[in-house]
Amino acid sequence: MFLVDHLAAFRVARFTACSTKPQPMDLSLTFRSPSPFLLPNSKPSTLSIPLISLKPSGHRLTVAAAAGKMKMKMIEGVSDELNSIASQNLDYAAARRRVRSAFIPVHQQLDHLLFKMAPTGVRTEEWIERNSKGLEIFFRRWMPEPGVKIKGVVCFSHGYGDTCTFFFEGIARFIAASGYGVYAIDHPGFGLSEGLHGYIYSFDELADNVIEQYAKIKERPEVRGLPCFILGQSMGGAVTLKVHFKDPHGWDGIILVAPMCKIADDVTPSKPVLNFLTFLSKVMPTAKLVPQKDLAELMFRDLRKKKMAVYNVICYDDRVRLRTAVELLNATKEIEEQVDKVSSPLLILHGAADKVTDPVVSQFLYENASSKDKTLKLYEEGYHCILEGEPDDRILTVLNDIISWLDARC
Repeated sequence: MFLVDHLAAFRVARFTACSTKPQPMDLSLTFRSPSPFLLPNSKPSTLSIPLISLKPSGHRLTVAAAAGKMKMKMIEGVSDELNSIASQNLDYAAARRRVRSAFIPVHQQLDHLLFKMAPTGVRTEEWIERNSKGLEIFFRRWMPEPGVKIKGVVCFSHGYGDTCTFFFEGIARFIAASGYGVYAIDHPGFGLSEGLHGYIYSFDELADNVIEQYAKIKERPEVRGLPCFILGQSMGGAVTLKVHFKDPHGWDGIILVAPMCKIADDVTPSKPVLNFLTFLSKVMPTAKLVPQKDLAELMFRDLRKKKMAVYNVICYDDRVRLRTAVELLNATKEIEEQVDKVSSPLLILHGAADKVTDPVVSQFLYENASSKDKTLKLYEEGYHCILEGEPDDRILTVLNDIISWLDARC
């Protein structure tokens, strides 16, 4: 979700490559070290060193690292103990699971439409399974109350840095209360699934994991034979499109919310810089890019809801890791070149004032997709998080637009 603006860091790299006076380029490096905050028997954490200055020295680059220390998070309205828990290193899933468990009571008390309107009777379940790569993948499901006939299945693909256990909880309950079985996973490296936090080794593997996990869901007895739809948000929209290219007949419809399917030209690095970054991503793939910019102002139009985003304590909001950035750049480039292959029934929802993922790109996707059944809805003044960060009436409008579209195809 946060990736597009982070890629503005590439402008620094581009300037460095083109300037007559060599300029330093800042990255970050990770070292392994024990952490007192991790659960017993968990893997070692990583200590982030905020600065690596790549400074030209003749024809060579020298690397200088400056040590830094982790700052304790200070979340308003929670105890010092919870703040201490939230400040631990979240590189590995064991720590993220501990933090999430500690904050569940806090989430349930948030004064947000998605938490307050939680329909009664919706059945929930969560579990963990290993995928074919040996990683533990976190699953969550929401089912209509007993006795309600299930119309279809909605499978969710979350955005960059995000998880299916925070704001999506309310979204999923709303859809389930409308008669749908809702299933979600956390992508490897995000949320409660295993993997280095915020690290995408291969975007193709990300899509393959979605196909693998949801193939198992489709065979569950409670949903077997029902229409199946996939809902992708922000980066999850890019994952969803890659899934569709790999398995064009696997879904009865695609829903994309503020999809990230093209990086703006003024953010995309030149080919020489991209080649250099690709090389660096092979040498130190988990290193983090700078600068870090708070995108909350661009994502949440409702300022009261923006303040609640801080309670999504297991989201990845650090600098983008080198290989992650390169993988996402390459993925969006591939998607841009193949939008004409989008053939499934398609619903695209986008805030007209979104400055994180450009609504013009959604228009481009809508116009070029080969789908016979396609719908584009642009919401006036809407920011990036149209399902989480808008005024209540707008959130309900978007949710009802999704349900109406689903109902018409079931």
